[in-house]
Amino acid sequence: MLFQKGQLIVRELDFKDRHKLAEWLSNPVVLEFYEGRDNPFDVEKVIQVFFHPEDEVGCMVEWEEEAVGYIQFYPLDDETKEVYGYTQEDIYGMDQFIGENKHWNKGIGQNLVRAMVSYLFEQKQAEIIVMDPQTWNKRAIHCYEKCGFKKIKLLPKRELHEGEYKDCWLMEYKP
Repeated sequence: MLFQKGQLIVRELDFKDRHKLAEWLSNPVVLEFYEGRDNPFDVEKVIQVFFHPEDEVGCMVEWEEEAVGYIQFYPLDDETKEVYGYTQEDIYGMDQFIGENKHWNKGIGQNLVRAMVSYLFEQKQAEIIVMDPQTWNKRAIHCYEKCGFKKIKLLPKRELHEGEYKDCWLMEYKP
């Protein structure tokens, strides 16, 4: 286990989690916000994408002992730092989703983001944490802003989503 905060548990991904990830990432309701409905995952694709990361640490998110989502964190590489306009060394990025949509809009995402921010500052000595949600994803942006992230920079046509390059916001958290 990476950490626990109340009913929230974040643990590193285990190979047995591949089926749960495939279930979530083949659900069009989830895919609308993460990866795109034109990009469903089967178990093989989950293994390829989630179990061969370079510097990413992938984690399962549990709430009240039920797997409800996924979060990953990673130190930003030099190329990404340059695109984002950073020179500091200890900058981490993170991406997450709640895969059990029955748990959406219940504050679990905010608990998760806040807890991961604390973990990255305390355990990884992060100086800055960034995310780059697509500009149309208002619910995610609202969650991140409630957790203290600020919109820093518009990233035009940053991410391919459902056949179209979408604008993203660079959002930053600094203590």
